[in-house]
Amino acid sequence: MNLNGKRILLGVTGSIAAYKSAHLTRLLIKSGAEVQLIMSTSALDFITPLTLATLSKRPVYSEFFDKKSGEWNNHVALGLWADLFIIAPLSANTLAKFANGLCDNLLSATYLSARCPVMLAPAMDLDMYQHPAVRENLRKVQSFGNLLLDAESGELASGLLGQGRMMEPEHILVRVENFFGSKPDFKGKKVLITLGPTQEAIDPVRYISNHSSGKMGLAIANAFRTCGAEVFLVSGPVSLPIDTGLFHLVKVKSAAEMYQASKKLHGEMDVCVFAAAVADYSPAVVAQEKIKKADSEMSILLKKNVDIAFELGKAKRKGQIHVGFALETENEELNAKGKLDKKNFDLIVLNSANEKGAGFQHDTNRVKIFHSDGRSADSGLVSKNDVAVLILEEIKKVPVWI
Repeated sequence: MNLNGKRILLGVTGSIAAYKSAHLTRLLIKSGAEVQLIMSTSALDFITPLTLATLSKRPVYSEFFDKKSGEWNNHVALGLWADLFIIAPLSANTLAKFANGLCDNLLSATYLSARCPVMLAPAMDLDMYQHPAVRENLRKVQSFGNLLLDAESGELASGLLGQGRMMEPEHILVRVENFFGSKPDFKGKKVLITLGPTQEAIDPVRYISNHSSGKMGLAIANAFRTCGAEVFLVSGPVSLPIDTGLFHLVKVKSAAEMYQASKKLHGEMDVCVFAAAVADYSPAVVAQEKIKKADSEMSILLKKNVDIAFELGKAKRKGQIHVGFALETENEELNAKGKLDKKNFDLIVLNSANEKGAGFQHDTNRVKIFHSDGRSADSGLVSKNDVAVLILEEIKKVPVWI
């Protein structure tokens, strides 16, 4: 969709990622939006107001008044003018101000005055982003109703690799377009999401598992919460920071544990998303002591694990939506579609292990979504956050939702 007629305030704070605000401004303008920029004083050290004023075709504000003319930059009027307020990048310092109602510059004053929805795109280094104070502040600002454009993973300015990069401008644009074009949300709905791998013990120190990171499942969880849902996570062992202030979290290890935890929650859920990479097999006998290395080869007898989606699919009640995932390497569409009926799914999300940049561990993904009535959708190669948004849009097309 285009953004013709939409009025967007874009706040820029002191971060090396401020250079991305120029690209975001250009994308929003090209989509038809009116863009008014507000900069924190520290942001002026990273990008010039002239650059942003040229791209937005509007003066850029950073002070309460013009010291030469005395003209007042009315933060109340700015807050009332906008249809959407985006702060990108959002520094840890400004995040703390927003979380605690501090108001010492034009940007924070406008934030407190804004009556429109607010999107926050944090950007900071890995350890800062994982610090408990930052996680608590992110939880607080989301509890106020603000929409989080969660930081993406990759190489950071420090040279570290991990989560903390400001969401790419192209991805923010998609979120903005989805926001203005969105259908009714999931407010009041209960959603169960399984995510991550399972670990099937061989002995006290070894196990069978897979490379699932849980990133896709968490992206879906964040998308549901943004849309107002109450989200219950049953998570295998992952290294992701999961905020228990935002989600109901049950941690498990094995497929059997994941099944029992999911079964306990299943009956009360409106939507169930089976995104976990559950091990199909586990050792038939678990050694009580560490198995010693032998000179000869060793064989491990495996038994089939419970198929969680299949078993809960048999207990699916009227009006409940089940979403499955399929990771395939051959006959991909045929195999994925075969699971729709077998497991009583309303739709299934196909991942190809052959697609470059998709699947386990990546921050991007490409999926094909198949409905039980024959409809389908293709995401293209985009961020997992954007895939999550598409999955929610497809869920809204399921007849029981409509």
